[in-house]
Amino acid sequence: MDGNTGAQGPRLLAGLRVVECSMLGPGAVSTPLADLGADVIKVEPPSGDYIRSMSWPIVAGRSLLHLHISRGKRSIVLDLRTDGGRSAFLDLVAEADVVVEAMRPGGLDRRGLGYERLREVNPRVVMFTITGYGMTGPYRDLPSHGIAYDAWAGTVAPAPGPEGMPSIPDHTSIGITAGPLFGTAAILAGVLRARETGTGCHLEVAQSDAAAAFDWLRSETCRAYERPADEVTGNPADGHERRPPGTAGMADGVRYQFYESGDGHVLFMASERKFWKNFCAAIGREDLFAGRPGARLADHARGDLELRRELAGIFRTRTTAEWIELGLRHDVPIGPVNTPATIAADPQFAARMPWQPAVRLVADQLPFPVRVVGEPPPAAERPAPEPGEHGEEILREVLGYDAERVARLRESGAFGG
Repeated sequence: MDGNTGAQGPRLLAGLRVVECSMLGPGAVSTPLADLGADVIKVEPPSGDYIRSMSWPIVAGRSLLHLHISRGKRSIVLDLRTDGGRSAFLDLVAEADVVVEAMRPGGLDRRGLGYERLREVNPRVVMFTITGYGMTGPYRDLPSHGIAYDAWAGTVAPAPGPEGMPSIPDHTSIGITAGPLFGTAAILAGVLRARETGTGCHLEVAQSDAAAAFDWLRSETCRAYERPADEVTGNPADGHERRPPGTAGMADGVRYQFYESGDGHVLFMASERKFWKNFCAAIGREDLFAGRPGARLADHARGDLELRRELAGIFRTRTTAEWIELGLRHDVPIGPVNTPATIAADPQFAARMPWQPAVRLVADQLPFPVRVVGEPPPAAERPAPEPGEHGEEILREVLGYDAERVARLRESGAFGG
């Protein structure tokens, strides 16, 4: 079974209600919750969240950032500067499991809606605050965007640019992705404890902290190497050399390296002796193994340029797909090398990550990557909302407000001008 078949069971987070106050990307913390079936209510100011026009591309007049992060959520506009807006917000909190504050620290507190006020109306509520640099520390109030957290954490570095000036390189954004993922786990842990004890909590994560935590191996390696050399060494296959973190000298790797194939590139990963032996046998070159059996584990044959030239010629004789087939047939770790533009054509991608279609979500989007075995992948049931699109629906459905009460709120300016 490939995991894409079967009927959809009850949604995993059905019955969980989240009230989200967010601006821009940090709202991603509740996107997985919506994907898994939670009712996520996005509370927006009268001007709306300008995420809709931020970043690129713009699809049907709205940013892909908004279409992806806000999918599956409902929107209500409340002016939290007004008594009516604050009153309706607190009524929503009373019916919620979670309140997400995704903006600079203290945004809700400045409206008189901080955690202490929220717990007065709902002692079980879990408040989650996600910010750039966190609620404490000297950078607490420093304005920033996503790449700032990766630069701070040391996961992205300047590249040579025009006339030798430093330039931002192509990179994967870690902080703005890892922060919400750490946050989602913490939120669910907080909800479980609240349901057990009847008492909520206030959680917070900094996207900068998340970027550093995600890159733990490199920073912890540097820290480990601060200890005496007789306490912390390298791997026996390298004569216990203390390799630096990151690529760890892998630019000179041979049995663990990128190679050009007949139509692209592959990643060869035969660092274990058994895999190296399997490869040599599979291509009819047992002589390569006999001459260079290497260590049992973690042997990359670094610096062996003669072998690297030999392997370069061998890998160019077959296509990437043919090398993957050989790896599957003979138990050899060989991987395809994709780009964001080519990965959709990869058969593994097609089997595991079916697109959520534009006909439903305005833009084709990747699914939530975890699923219940035997059921279709979790999917957003509605596209990203317009500001206030579900306002009356939320007030009537969730809070039981009648038409007269909604009209009074509107007249009072609770929904903005």
